[in-house]
Amino acid sequence: MYSDSSVKRVFDLAGTVPGLIVFGPVAVLIAFLIFAEERKSVFFVQERVGRRGERFRVLKFRTMTDGKITRVGSWLRRTGLDELPQYLNILTGEMSVVGPRPLTQMDIERLGWQNKMQRWEMKPGLTGLAQVRSGRGAESSLKADLEYFTKASFGLDIKIILISFMMNIVGKRRAQRWLGI
Repeated sequence: MYSDSSVKRVFDLAGTVPGLIVFGPVAVLIAFLIFAEERKSVFFVQERVGRRGERFRVLKFRTMTDGKITRVGSWLRRTGLDELPQYLNILTGEMSVVGPRPLTQMDIERLGWQNKMQRWEMKPGLTGLAQVRSGRGAESSLKADLEYFTKASFGLDIKIILISFMMNIVGKRRAQRWLGI
């Protein structure tokens, strides 16, 4: 199966290394802006559940302080750039470029997804079918994750990446409107 193959791993690395080179300067600028605004750690680190229930620590840019979204954080969330540090999770093999969203154990229990076995047979992704269709609720997200599991392919990954990149440039809502998603 493509979603669990060495071909997908090569694809992940081939996309991540150039991505780090291109987005590296952007990430440095974001880190500077976060630190200048809040004078706190620029990263948010949280334990998530990955493939086959394996736990790992996901990296994101900090977007909140004391339970409130910061000015920089608001922009990062709209564009999805808060997730750039997850390129490091991809390099270590804990995540893939495309796959289901990595969830916390608490989210899994809240959603009742403990027994949704196919969803947990894939590495979580930086982006995925559910993410590009975001905003439609948990049931829709699970359906999209399972659809990805059955239809995973190089072509679908490219399409999801292009849509995600567009969302980073123009914002999620605008890109979804333009694409009719």
